[in-house]
Amino acid sequence: MLAKRSGLIWLTLSALVLVLDWGTKTWVVSAMSLRESIDVLPFFNITYVHNYGAAFSFLSDAGGWQRWFLSAIAVTISVLLVWWLKRLPATNKLLGSAYALVLAGALGNLYDRLHYGYVIDFIHVYYQEWHYPAFNIADCAICIGAALLLFDAFKSSSKEEQAHE
Repeated sequence: MLAKRSGLIWLTLSALVLVLDWGTKTWVVSAMSLRESIDVLPFFNITYVHNYGAAFSFLSDAGGWQRWFLSAIAVTISVLLVWWLKRLPATNKLLGSAYALVLAGALGNLYDRLHYGYVIDFIHVYYQEWHYPAFNIADCAICIGAALLLFDAFKSSSKEEQAHE
């Protein structure tokens, strides 16, 4: 029965990640002050910041137009991902989970941009004087989903190469 279903079944994973993203951001906003930091491990803090740009605060000082530009990109990507999920067999676990994770991340950050005008970031990883820019659960979902997409692409090209040998 699962074989006849579309990949839209993977929207359940998207919903779970969205709830986790929203819940962690809600906790950070209610429990912390902006730029407050809580030490968790010698290389990891919870640090509440606002990101007005994209990854690594790219375009954060662009004057406001980036909010709508990045939102339009998120909407476009989300529509494409839902369309691809609809065409994907539910049994394709790798692509289904990859699309679902990227979708959840895009929607999680889109919600922040539209609701607040910025994205709430709070995961802060560092080593001595080196600090990675703060990020959130939505960003993690996008990165994991993108890694799964790359893995699938390399796996698929490897199978094609073997078939031609």
